[in-house]
Amino acid sequence: MGDFTSISTLDGDRQFDAYVAKPEAEASAAIIVIQEIFGVNEGIRAKCDSWAKAGYVAYAPDLFWRQEPHVELDADVPEDFQAAIGLMQKLNQDQAIRDIEATIKAARAAAGGGKVGLVGYCLGGRLAFMSACRTDGDAFVGYYGVGIDGLLGEQHAIGKPVLLHVPTADHFVLPDAQKAMHEGLADNRHVTLHDYAGLDHGFAAEMGERRDEAGAELADGRTADFFAEHLAG
Repeated sequence: MGDFTSISTLDGDRQFDAYVAKPEAEASAAIIVIQEIFGVNEGIRAKCDSWAKAGYVAYAPDLFWRQEPHVELDADVPEDFQAAIGLMQKLNQDQAIRDIEATIKAARAAAGGGKVGLVGYCLGGRLAFMSACRTDGDAFVGYYGVGIDGLLGEQHAIGKPVLLHVPTADHFVLPDAQKAMHEGLADNRHVTLHDYAGLDHGFAAEMGERRDEAGAELADGRTADFFAEHLAG
């Protein structure tokens, strides 16, 4: 359904690729899917395709392009997992947010000036929260975002709706971090958190051993309803 296209950086001096899936009819809103540490792989592309089937134009920017363009890794392969950790550690996240900003600009143009939602997973969940604090997107969703408890000082800048999916048995986001998120965001009227009892990191992956079917369907249904409410009009 989709293919890769080039996007200009905010400075206009370089280009990077994003996977783009478009609906059959003209779209009036866009969704940006922010990758995990495994790149814009088959699972991320499948999420874009699903959003396109739902009527949105969907973009997944390649955020590792400065290190290694078109990375595709498998979370279930130990060697791939270690390679992904290395890529994540080298990523300049502030620069990644600027690339996400450039993607918002492109996606909004593709949607005829309509609203843009962002949804991210793992590293992408963290970047979705950062984007809520730093970009002009219209609605933001983070699945099992890592290190959000360390970003709470930025939440004053959030002015648009944010939805966070928090699996309680996440072995990358431990109970103390989850508690800090709940307590730190409790008074922020823009932010909603949903807990998923007993589920682990990656439960909403499109494929592979990490996926929990019931949990993924519940979270994805909530995400679809959230975007339908906040990206309309």
